[in-house]
Amino acid sequence: MSAVTSPARDPLPPARPHQKFTDDGRRMREVLTYSRRGSRFTPSQQESWDAHQQRWVVPDDRVDEPGFDWDELFGRRAPRIVEIGSGVGEATAVLAAARPGHDVVALEVWRPGVAHTLGLLAEEGADNVRLLSVDAIWSLEHLFGPGEVSELWTFFPDPWPKKRHHKRRLVSPEFAALVATRLPVGGCWRLATDWAEYADQMRAVLDATPGLAGGVVERWADRPVTKFERKGVEAGRAITDLCYRRTR
Repeated sequence: MSAVTSPARDPLPPARPHQKFTDDGRRMREVLTYSRRGSRFTPSQQESWDAHQQRWVVPDDRVDEPGFDWDELFGRRAPRIVEIGSGVGEATAVLAAARPGHDVVALEVWRPGVAHTLGLLAEEGADNVRLLSVDAIWSLEHLFGPGEVSELWTFFPDPWPKKRHHKRRLVSPEFAALVATRLPVGGCWRLATDWAEYADQMRAVLDATPGLAGGVVERWADRPVTKFERKGVEAGRAITDLCYRRTR
């Protein structure tokens, strides 16, 4: 069922452009949790994009249309998983292929990563993924209703290591409170990071979020080891896996 058909949330504020205004009408820059990188495709990425984009990629402006409906996009009604920051899709393709009874919404703003993901989905035969390149916080707030996200995956979000950039980190008290409303009771938020200081911050934020309970867990065996994770290990950084569930 679509989260945007409720009269309480319709019409939606536009997903783009990412601009805010002061009360007196002056434009101000919105603090985003991501930065857009280059958009040039490799030949293989272009081939994957041309072959699969129309079926598996949700156009950005589609989410601004009245009556936006995930069930229509997937062609069925099924438990829905959201992944924030799917990167090049190494984990997405494997995890989605192993869960054919679930629909996976992969949020990724880096278009070459989206194109690469398409190729991996085709290789795995995973037709249960839709990719969207719209801000994750906006998407979770406006495209999903309370209890509609059975699981949330956030693997290796940008750590924004410089202290002055910490405000751009995804895991914040405000976002955690939003997540707690979108998960059903028993639903889980799985996270992983290779930055120890960010892991400590995640724990502090999530431990303080009403309705969520959990902590550090053993590495999730289902999650494949990606090139990104291997680079972190090779650099001497420990991987921390977290799992928090909604309790009420």
